[in-house]
Order: sequence, then structure tokens, then C-alpha cells
Amino acid sequence: MAHTSSARKRIRQSQKKHARNSYVKTTLRTFNKKFNKAVEAGDKEQVQTLFRQCQKKFSQAAAKGVIHKNTASRKVSRLAQAAKKVLVES
Repeated sequence: MAHTSSARKRIRQSQKKHARNSYVKTTLRTFNKKFNKAVEAGDKEQVQTLFRQCQKKFSQAAAKGVIHKNTASRKVSRLAQAAKKVLVES
């Protein structure tokens, strides 16, 4: 157990940060799953709206430092590839 007040404060801060980061990561996974289901179903409108939402969420997470910038970029790029396949096919 922490003895100093600064150490106790650090524990409180890290707990808050952990809760916030895990919430953001869970949200990212949820949006990713929704997007993948829309791609499998071939729903063009749903894919388009979910792609925009996913892109925004990944960018926000990278900006806040929850995930690395390159990781966000890679995931958005893969989402864009999947969206393009659905949207381009007739």
C-alpha cells in the first residue's frame, strides 16, 4: 500500500486513466464488429456510415494516446479496403 499522499494520488490517477482507456478500447472493438457485420451483410449505406464513425473513433483514440497513431492508421486503412470492396461491387 502507498504510504505518501503523492503515491496515493498517483494510484487514483492511474485507476481513472485505466478505466477511461479500457472504455475507449471497448468502444473501438464494438464499432469494428458492427462494421464487419455490415460488410458481411453487404449493406452499403450501413457500411458507409459505420466507416465514418469508426474512422472518427480511431482518430480520437490515437489523438488521446489510447492507441498508437500508426495502429489507428493501419486499422482505418484496412477498414477502408473492406468498405471499398462492398461499395464498388455492383
